[in-house]
Amino acid sequence: MFRPTRLIVLVSATMMLAGCAPLRVNAYLERGADLSRYRSYAWAAREAFETGDPRLDNNRFFSQRVEEAVDMQLAARGFERTSPGAADLLIHIHARVDQRLDTEAFDTTDRHCSAEDCGPQIYDAGTLLVDFIDRRTTRLAWRGWAERSLDGVIDDQRWMEEAIDDAVAKIIARLPRTSS
Repeated sequence: MFRPTRLIVLVSATMMLAGCAPLRVNAYLERGADLSRYRSYAWAAREAFETGDPRLDNNRFFSQRVEEAVDMQLAARGFERTSPGAADLLIHIHARVDQRLDTEAFDTTDRHCSAEDCGPQIYDAGTLLVDFIDRRTTRLAWRGWAERSLDGVIDDQRWMEEAIDDAVAKIIARLPRTSS
């Protein structure tokens, strides 16, 4: 007998699996770093912004959107953007796209799956890192990063902007609380 609660669980699980890939976020605070002493930041000078994927490398709006999202999140936390020579922190971003193999999709017990549907899946994985560099010492003070599947995201500008905004918000949320 099929109970309604079992059907609800089954439908919920199916919807979750069909939805967006999870965003994994983490952060690292350098030993001894005290983020409460930093009040201002500037963007570190950088050369070409290369991700390893020409769809992003040739999309100037990608890096621009990341910087705008970081600016917005840092302003909300009380950081002031200033000139590089006067800043406490230099912000540097890195992004990388790599192909990965998802072996969790492989299910040998389901007789209704074809090898194409239930076999290992190759997908584009994107990683975005935000580094806080102490301008005076040039040492890393803090790093936050997010990682997720980019399948479908890169080819849809609006979806990509939403994914960037979400990732940056969750990365900056990992900043240790500072007293004002």
